Amino acid sequence: MSPVSREIRKAALDVSIRGVGMEMVRLNKYLASCGVCSRRDADKLIEAGEVFLNGKKAVAGMKVGQDDRVEVRGRCLARPEEKVVLAYYKPLGVVCSERDAHAGRLVTKEIGYHKRVTYAGRLDKDSEGLLLLTNDGELIDAMMRGKNGHEKEYIVKSDRKWEDEAIDHMREGVYLAELGQTTRPCKIEKVGDKTLKMVLTQGLNRQIRRMCEAQGYRVKSLKRTRVINVNLEKLKPGEYRELTGQEREELYRLCGLDTGQPG
Repeated sequence: MSPVSREIRKAALDVSIRGVGMEMVRLNKYLASCGVCSRRDADKLIEAGEVFLNGKKAVAGMKVGQDDRVEVRGRCLARPEEKVVLAYYKPLGVVCSERDAHAGRLVTKEIGYHKRVTYAGRLDKDSEGLLLLTNDGELIDAMMRGKNGHEKEYIVKSDRKWEDEAIDHMREGVYLAELGQTTRPCKIEKVGDKTLKMVLTQGLNRQIRRMCEAQGYRVKSLKRTRVINVNLEKLKPGEYRELTGQEREELYRLCGLDTGQPG
């Protein structure tokens, strides 16, 4: 066994010994529960050496107990006692990123919420509408899993009148050569000569714009109006509301989770 392997094994053993008699959770799940990011992105942070457990660089597979100290990029974490979910109207020009030196307006700074939250499902800079933000990494994971087929609804305005044949092609699925993927069948309703209501169950990069371009259309405006059961409602650009009551409970239920409330 190499010296590095022995050190990793010893570190993992130390954590396990300290945690006897405590509820232990995997490090990536703990990071998600703190609202840092999804489990998948937590694994990337750990692999990149940006996570420390009790002063030592963490490795994949470690477990965390209640007395352990976890740091991410020099910031000590604490699992949030109360989970929050926000419905936010992302304005045009705001970037879905937390650390982008070239972005003028970052969504996490624009919203100005008093607790740290992160987004589930991006909207590109030139798109607007509903964005869900939360400090519950488990909820983010559940919403982002493509296999769950959660619906997202959009209003799409194009540069010219829509032909029925082009709409039918998009409903059935469009092969996007630049991504090497065929889109899933989707629901499309024509609500104006140049305007469509589209309901997707996947989130490929710039998917709607690419789908329209494949039919010879250019998107002039794109607004997301619904994510799963949550609607944009009367929010104006830059405004947000906290999800509560039945709306919040339904979101968690549809994602296969409990309500996320403490206790």
